[in-house]
Amino acid sequence: MLDASTKQKINSLRNILVGKVPDPKSQVEQITIALFYKFMWDIDNEVKELGGNPKFFVGDFEKYSWGNLLAPNLGGDECKKLYSDAIEKLENNPEIPGVFRDIFKRAFLPYNDSYTLKLFLKEINDFHYSNSEKLGDGFEYLLSILGTQGDAGQFRTPRHIIDFITEIVNPQKEDRICDPACGTAGFIISAYKHILKTNTKKNLGDLLNPEDKKRLGNNLIGLDIDPMMVKLANANMYLHGLNEPNIFEYDSLTSEERWDDTYDVVLANPPFMTPSGGIRPHKRFAVNATKAEVLFTSFINTHLSSTGKAGIIVPEGIIFQSGKAYKDLRRQLIENSLIGVISLPKGVFNPYSPVKTSILILNKELNKKANKIFFAKIENDGFDLGAQRREIDKNDLPIILNAINEYCDKLNGDDSILKYISKQEILNSNDLNLNYNSYLKYDYSKAEYKLYSLDDIIDIEYGKRIVKKNDSGTLYPVYGGGGETFRTDTYNRKNRLIISRFAMSPKCVRKVFGEFFLNDSGFTVKIKDPILCKEDYLNFILINIQDKIYKCGKGAAQKNINFDAFLNLKIPLPPLEIQKEIVEEQEQYQKVIDGAKQILENYKPHFEIDEKLTLSKLGNLLSFVSSGSTPKGGKSSYVNEGVVFIRSQNVLVGELKLSNVEHIPKQTHFSMKRSQLNKNDVLLNITGASIGRSALYHYDFEANVNQHVAILRVKNNLSPKFLVAVINSNLVQKQIFGIQSGGTREALNYNQIKELKIPL
Repeated sequence: MLDASTKQKINSLRNILVGKVPDPKSQVEQITIALFYKFMWDIDNEVKELGGNPKFFVGDFEKYSWGNLLAPNLGGDECKKLYSDAIEKLENNPEIPGVFRDIFKRAFLPYNDSYTLKLFLKEINDFHYSNSEKLGDGFEYLLSILGTQGDAGQFRTPRHIIDFITEIVNPQKEDRICDPACGTAGFIISAYKHILKTNTKKNLGDLLNPEDKKRLGNNLIGLDIDPMMVKLANANMYLHGLNEPNIFEYDSLTSEERWDDTYDVVLANPPFMTPSGGIRPHKRFAVNATKAEVLFTSFINTHLSSTGKAGIIVPEGIIFQSGKAYKDLRRQLIENSLIGVISLPKGVFNPYSPVKTSILILNKELNKKANKIFFAKIENDGFDLGAQRREIDKNDLPIILNAINEYCDKLNGDDSILKYISKQEILNSNDLNLNYNSYLKYDYSKAEYKLYSLDDIIDIEYGKRIVKKNDSGTLYPVYGGGGETFRTDTYNRKNRLIISRFAMSPKCVRKVFGEFFLNDSGFTVKIKDPILCKEDYLNFILINIQDKIYKCGKGAAQKNINFDAFLNLKIPLPPLEIQKEIVEEQEQYQKVIDGAKQILENYKPHFEIDEKLTLSKLGNLLSFVSSGSTPKGGKSSYVNEGVVFIRSQNVLVGELKLSNVEHIPKQTHFSMKRSQLNKNDVLLNITGASIGRSALYHYDFEANVNQHVAILRVKNNLSPKFLVAVINSNLVQKQIFGIQSGGTREALNYNQIKELKIPL
């Protein structure tokens, strides 16, 4: 378990770096590089204390020893140069093991501030190399911040969910274990810990003999396409006591080199995102697909041994998408390996993504014996489902784990916890859906439920007219029929469905989340008897009969809702349990849509550039370079509505964040001609902590930029999208962070920008 002191030290390291290295992934990389640098020094010292000869900091590398970095007489600039030179050259040290060599591969110092570096190294100095669980847990805590990235659909899997899946699959000491998209190796380390725990008499793992331990180390295999993840996974395993980890840089979906390998256990949370244009896999897959989620699941199913087992986290598309590839995949799973489906709550990946997921449990041996598939639904996993994921008392995981273990032992179990559908019934269905609710014996379309008028079900609650603005109040959104504005007033609604009193379009019903003030152009409804109707069901019905509500509008110039006609609308009311099931099924589809949107919003493609390529000066490829300016009046000139005014905080790595954008008057925009944006201009932050971040302005509306952002307009032989990706790559970032101007303040001027070199 992570102790408070180690956690505090890691948080301190991040706080030191955040002003100079804002990207969490880069923070983790810099901390990892420094930790292993320090550990090499610790190992050399331990060897000397035992009478041996050090091997890392000797010969040409002696000058780079950690002790020299912290020498009291070493100045800040000298320390910075020594450290920068060391991390760039240590990969060439012939004595360091492969794990360490990977850590220092393409390493560089991404900032120029010697004071920050001194603080950073002083904090690193408090860590000491050890194979202890304490250090391994500390590194896992550090890696947990990578969940904020969400690149390519990869989201950090919570540790308790990883361990839950591992407990179900139950890997053994003889098993060959793999994660084909391992990230930082969380599943592999969980499997390793599980095997140690289940082979313990007094001390952890003491029932494993040397041959067992050697075989176990060789049998833990991780694959990942991202070299940075491979580097961190190897480091993570090393710090958990696996001195020769087997983590390989490998594209599981397009490479055939390891296709003939099989595994006894696979544990994985593969990426959900498919790049634009799809994936082009090789021809040996058992399904004809281009979607990453389909291909990864098929890969795992295909690469299980004859008695293989797996636990896979999958997006809801795998459960019920009706495309041919999805149906072919589900058929293969049901016929060969699938024994169970566990539905996870939507908020498991908060705050990184709201994507809805399930766990597939595969077991080829049990699949041959079983004639049914079990279904489990987790409502609570021990944490609330909000952004902070605070710990709570409710936890379904232990109960469901026990029920699944009982089922796997006897192929029978408690049907109050697990639900079962026969394999044949699923195979006979049109879509081979793996959603349990799809097989319940309710035919909603043909059911003859009693119709109730809305007047029998609801009371109408009208909005209030805003007489004047309450300037001393708190800011709340105001909703009604005419969209939304912002005023300071006391809110009088929260998380409600609102309906426009002005039937201006068939889309007159919407759900509003959070606190808001409802003005007199809208109204909401309240259920009279909760035993008769569920609020979620009523909301679902009202949203789906908006066309009928729209027809309740009366009037010539402007239609207004006729409340007698509205209250006379009739809706079916099945029993509450069926209302719940109808809403849940509808929500499944909406969650897929929401999850896909979130993945797209978080997707940030990145790539490494071979530094051996022929490079061109950026200035030769640009038709225009300019920076923005401060509008006359500064911040006092900002207005609520006007021309978008982009500042450095709006320019992120590869994307523009316009949710917090400011606006300037149109006349101000016209007066700032050189900083006016054209569509497909490349933006580059040129000062401060965010220096070097680049994004594409791809909008049609007018916009301007401030003095901290440069506009790069490319010639016809350069793609602006490509330029953004190249600027955000290590090759150009290394050049940018090697530039310092304006005294102690990091900045880029036009000439320095034009001197940057990129591959063309």
